Amino acid sequence: MPKPRTGYVRWLLVFWLFILSAVSFLDRVNISVAGSSITSEYHLTPVQLGWVFSSFLWGYALFQTLGGWLADRLGPRRVLTAGVIWWGVFTALTAAIPPKISAAVFIFILVRFLLGAGEAIIFPASNQFVSRWIPTQERGIANGLIFAGVGAGAGSAPALVTYVMVHYGWRWSFWFSALIGLLVGLVWFLAARDTPEEHASVSAAELTHIQSGRTVSTSSPHSTQEKSDQLSWSVILQSKEVWAVTLSYFCFGYVAWIFFSWFYIYLSKVRGLDLKSSALYSTFPPLAMVACSLLGGVINDHFTKAYGKRAGRCGIAVFALFLAALLLVLGSHASSSRLASLILAGGAGALYLAQSSYWSVTADIAASSAGSASGFMNMGAQLGGAVTAVLTPVIAAYLGWTYPFLVAATLSSLGALAWLAVDPSRILAHSIQTS
Repeated sequence: MPKPRTGYVRWLLVFWLFILSAVSFLDRVNISVAGSSITSEYHLTPVQLGWVFSSFLWGYALFQTLGGWLADRLGPRRVLTAGVIWWGVFTALTAAIPPKISAAVFIFILVRFLLGAGEAIIFPASNQFVSRWIPTQERGIANGLIFAGVGAGAGSAPALVTYVMVHYGWRWSFWFSALIGLLVGLVWFLAARDTPEEHASVSAAELTHIQSGRTVSTSSPHSTQEKSDQLSWSVILQSKEVWAVTLSYFCFGYVAWIFFSWFYIYLSKVRGLDLKSSALYSTFPPLAMVACSLLGGVINDHFTKAYGKRAGRCGIAVFALFLAALLLVLGSHASSSRLASLILAGGAGALYLAQSSYWSVTADIAASSAGSASGFMNMGAQLGGAVTAVLTPVIAAYLGWTYPFLVAATLSSLGALAWLAVDPSRILAHSIQTS
């Protein structure tokens, strides 16, 4: 007898989170493509450009925990809408800095820091949405789809930004990105609700299906029961699982941001590819991220159902991070520029096989405080990215461009080992508060 249809509203909203994710990454990586034009116009050095890249990540990292806390208490609908407006404004302001202004580098740093602060809410709020809308057996593919937006946004940026730069100048690429974000945010505000119980289009069958596999125990994000279920920070910070995934995500972020911040410049300046070839080959890592984020989510859910969360969540992450390390080593030593691009893109894809594991585990173990726990975890990833932005050009300048990828491979291996300390069945409220 066929299973009854449960409805699709939750998947339409997850798809829109994919769109929001893509736009957020378009807004943050467009500066990597426009970096050469910016350094030329404002007379910045590569190290100064690294400071500008890093400033975004410091703002993004430092406001992760606050963003998650706000999502836990105010709900993902309003928090995400406010965030989209914020980052649209500061994306536009990036292009509004006058070229002859004194201390331009410090203004760039301030604007990009504030952009990062606004974008900090995107994934903790998305994870709070997942904890309320997605039953645990579907969280791998849901997170895989949301984070496929990372690759889609980063992958579309080189071609889109290059096209706009060639025809209208680099500033218009930022203004165009800001406009897209504001339109997407408006659709989210009109279509989304904080819980399935509040959404008029959710059928009874879909609501029952969601509630049967949901770890959040209440139907309202603002109820007294909901607030009493939220974990204190002392509980979250006593968890070895939270610290282990945060350490691993620091390593993940370090590796990922080499591709987001430096890969385009690496292809053009180090590997000698022209503007169009650099734009083409720099799309390969993001495309691999899209495919592997989705694939990793599917494998995550399949292995979790078949063998349990330890294999499905943790085992896939360990395999993915070790595979990424191997491909980074091989790609950095490839003599052919095009072969190196393909192998390194494979390393980026392998990394993203693990992406849904991080967010599924934090949604599973933290329940109604998933935003806070995942925000703390994501702070680790962005601190890793901030270190990448500054350290990569320094290592490359002193040791050559092979070594930044070898450092990344080492950290990827460390990230894999950290997953061995994670027990995804250890629910925080039960395992710590009652112990």
